Amino acid sequence: MLKYVNTGVVFQEIPDEVTLSINISNCPCRCPGCHSKYLWEDIGTPLTSIEIDAIIDKCNQDITCVCLMGGDSNPSYINTLAEYIHVTHPKLKVGWYSGKTIISSDINKSNFDYIKIGPYIRHLGALKSKTTNQRLYKKETNGEFTDITSRFWKK
Repeated sequence: MLKYVNTGVVFQEIPDEVTLSINISNCPCRCPGCHSKYLWEDIGTPLTSIEIDAIIDKCNQDITCVCLMGGDSNPSYINTLAEYIHVTHPKLKVGWYSGKTIISSDINKSNFDYIKIGPYIRHLGALKSKTTNQRLYKKETNGEFTDITSRFWKK
């Protein structure tokens, strides 16, 4: 069972979306330079479908997307949660931020509208850096995913 530590409505994680960000604990990636080391610990509240509904209901009128931040310790459950959100809250898009370099075989990409992959590597920078190793992909209408990382870069 995955646990979450906190949530927030954010505007920079997913371009053009008002995103409910859910920070999931017990991160196995342990990236050097991580800005959220508290998420390395197995702490927080179990992230169940009932809990997801309660979190969404608190801010539903304001959000267009739910982004699961982490969960690499149990990608199968992340997939289950994404499917649940799409079925139960069909107007909301679903994103996942993974610190892994490849998408787990436990993930059915059709359950997601956005997927970010890649560990944080300090000297390469985060998504806003043109040298980043991290990539954010958006699902297009044909079901294929397009790299939209450059949307974070200032022109």
